[in-house]
Amino acid sequence: MAGEGLMEAVPARTRVYVACVALAALLCLLPPPGIRTPWWAVALLAALYAGCERVARSRFVGISHPAGTFYPVLLAGAFLLPAPAAALVAVPGALLSPAGQRPVALRRIWRAAQLVLGVWTAARVHTALGGRNAVLEGDVPYALGPAGAAVLAFCLVLALLDGGILVVAERVPVRRAWRGLVERSLAPIAVHGLAGLMMAVLWRSPYGPVAALLVLLPMCVSWWAFAQYHRERAAHQATIRALVQAVDIKDGYTRGHSERVGQASMMIARELGMADERVEVLRFAGILHDVGKLGVPTRLLRKDGPLTPEERRVIELHPEYGHEMVRGIGFLGEARAAVLHHHERLDGSGYPYGLLGRQIPESARVVAVADAFDAMTSTRSYSRARPVAVALAELERCAGSQFDPVMVAALVEAVGRVGWRPAVTADDARTPRVPPPGAPLPSRPGAHR
Repeated sequence: MAGEGLMEAVPARTRVYVACVALAALLCLLPPPGIRTPWWAVALLAALYAGCERVARSRFVGISHPAGTFYPVLLAGAFLLPAPAAALVAVPGALLSPAGQRPVALRRIWRAAQLVLGVWTAARVHTALGGRNAVLEGDVPYALGPAGAAVLAFCLVLALLDGGILVVAERVPVRRAWRGLVERSLAPIAVHGLAGLMMAVLWRSPYGPVAALLVLLPMCVSWWAFAQYHRERAAHQATIRALVQAVDIKDGYTRGHSERVGQASMMIARELGMADERVEVLRFAGILHDVGKLGVPTRLLRKDGPLTPEERRVIELHPEYGHEMVRGIGFLGEARAAVLHHHERLDGSGYPYGLLGRQIPESARVVAVADAFDAMTSTRSYSRARPVAVALAELERCAGSQFDPVMVAALVEAVGRVGWRPAVTADDARTPRVPPPGAPLPSRPGAHR
C-alpha cells in the first residue's frame, strides 16, 4: 500500500509515528491470561508466510509485490488463532523480507507493526462475530459473514495507517491522504480473505494442514501473472528512459528537464485528485513531451540567443515529430495527445493547430503549465533562471490566456505545500547574459524551445 515507499529521508515526526505504531503492535502481541496458544500452528504459519514472502520478493518472481502477496496466510491465521497469536504470524516474514530501500530497519519495523495491528484487529472482529466456531464446524456459508467483516477490518486498519504515514512523512493534506486507499485495496484483499478462509476450513478438516496448503496453488498462478505485468511495465519504463536519454544527449541544455516536467505534471494531477493510473500517464506525458526534438537540428537546440522566424518554425515542428514517434506506443494513452498539444494556448495562438480553450486535451493543459514552470526556473542558453515565486506569479498572470487557470492553481498549491527545487541545466561556461536590473520579464513564458 501507499506507506511502503515513503521513508527514504525520514524526518523525526515520521520516526515518532512509526515508533507509536510499533508500540501499539507490541501491546497487541501480549497474550491475555487463560488463553492457550497452539504454538506449533503459529510456527508453521509464520514459517509459511516468511517463506512465501521471500519467494515473492526474489528474482525468481522478478518483482517486489507492494501489497504483501501472502495475505491469505495471515488471514488464515486470523481465522484460526487467538488474536495475539495470529498477529505474531506476520512478524518473522515482515522483519526478514527485503526492504528495498533505506532505512532498512525502519521499513521492516513499519511493515511488521502495520501487519500486526491489521491481523490482530481482523482476528478480534472474526472471533467477536462467532467466526471461529463456524470454521471449527466447517460451516462455510455461515463463516462468510464474520470472515468478510474481518477482511474489511484488516483493510481499514492498513488504510488508516498508510494515510497516517502520508500525512506525517509527505505532509499530504488530511482531506486527500486517505482518498482511494480502501477502494484500491479492498477487492484484492477480499480475494485473499476468501483464500484464507478456505485454508482455515481445510486446516480444521480431517485432511489437516497439508490440504490447506493446496489453496496456495492458485496464488502461484496470480504470482506469475502479476510478475508478467510488472515485467511489461519495466519494459515500458526502459523504452521511455531510452527516448528521454536520447533527447538529453542531443539537447544538453535541457538535461533533466523532461524528468522535472514529469514530476511537476504529476504534482498537478495529484492536486486535482486524479486516479493513480492517470497520474502515472501524465507523468509519462511530462517526461516525453519534448521527444520530438530528436527531429530538430542540434544547432538550433543549442543556439545562443534568439531564433530567427524560420528557425522558430522548424523548432515548432517538434510536437508533431514527437507525436509521430509515440503514437504507436499503446500504453501511453492520453500522454500522446499531450506530446502533440503541449504548446497550444487557451487563446488559440499556440501551435501546432491553434486549438482554443477546452479543445486542448486536459493532459496537454497540465503539461503546458509544468513545462513552462520548469523552463522559467532553469537556466538555459537563452534565458536565466527565475526564482520559483516569480515563475509562479508569471504563470498566474498568463492564466486564462495562455494557461488553464485550474492547472496553474493546482501547481501553485502543490509547490506551496511540498516545495520545488529549481535546477541549473546550462554549463557554467555558457551562462546566459544577465538582464539589467529592472528589465521586464518576457511576456511569453511558454515560448521556450
